[in-house]
Amino acid sequence: MELDDRKVTILKAIIKTYLETGEPVGSRTISKFTDLKLSSATIRNEMSDLEEMGYILQPHTSAGRIPSDKGYRFYVDQIMQEKEQEVTEVKELMIQRVDRVELVLKRLAQMLASNTNYAAMISGPQYHRNKLKFIQLSKMEDLKLLVVTVVEGNLIKNAVVNVPVPVTQDEILNLNILLNSALNGLTIQEINLDVISRLKEQAGPHSQVVDLVLNEVARAIRADDEDLQIYTSGATNIFKYPELSDGARASELLSTLEQKEMLQELISDVNDTEADNGIQVYIGDETPVQTMKDCSVVTANYDLGEGIRGTIGIIGPKRMDYEKVLGTLKNLMKQLDAAYKNEER
Repeated sequence: MELDDRKVTILKAIIKTYLETGEPVGSRTISKFTDLKLSSATIRNEMSDLEEMGYILQPHTSAGRIPSDKGYRFYVDQIMQEKEQEVTEVKELMIQRVDRVELVLKRLAQMLASNTNYAAMISGPQYHRNKLKFIQLSKMEDLKLLVVTVVEGNLIKNAVVNVPVPVTQDEILNLNILLNSALNGLTIQEINLDVISRLKEQAGPHSQVVDLVLNEVARAIRADDEDLQIYTSGATNIFKYPELSDGARASELLSTLEQKEMLQELISDVNDTEADNGIQVYIGDETPVQTMKDCSVVTANYDLGEGIRGTIGIIGPKRMDYEKVLGTLKNLMKQLDAAYKNEER
């Protein structure tokens, strides 16, 4: 007798139900929880075959069935095979670089939502350009300067500034030397008022030019939130949890998952208070997003190297399976690290 797809689905349903309830499982119960759309009589026939094949047992007459050791072994082997396949799929996705990053992140969000049964969100990678590498001023016209800023991750930003008085080539050379000597390797936090005051003092009559250039440097170092992409999946999973599924609450939460601005607020908080291990858990009122106060949110920052980072989040009820969610995120972090950082070595 062959263990076909129908029998496998019924066997899995029996084992899952038994694991949840600890009670023998009957055909009527299985008919409610499978997508086979089979009658109880048909399911009973399949269960008889499974019993004959040794995958399930009937503890006593007229009772439902329970898994046998053989059934448990089949179930565990199936889970391990599915997880290995899942890891393989993630690795295959990860080795595709930034040119297909949108597809990769969308697929990852779908996989996370499916694996956890909660809502998932992933922000696109941003250059967290903490350190300044180089500044180059060039003359365009008498009252216009081109400011080229190179920041961590070798990202280049160009800007044109209008200066109040003409600047000679020698003066531009001196300003380049002054700015690079003072600012190279500094983060935006380290370019404080003392540093700015010294620079402006040393620039003498061109202190206003320094001020204009520093404004452009600050823009280049800060992450560009306007271009941030956020991918979500599994929003309708919240309807599976009664405490989140009443009309008004569910509507608010669904709306939040569709609003980039609201999710940016969460991502910004994650970046500002990043935990040492990169994973944070917000429970109820701890979340910075008002409409998620009835939820738990677990976040992690992924790092692709060269200052390129993004945020992954899982949103679910306060009674979420924290062990599973944390394990899923940690495994994903390892896979991302192996796929990107090791590839660059």
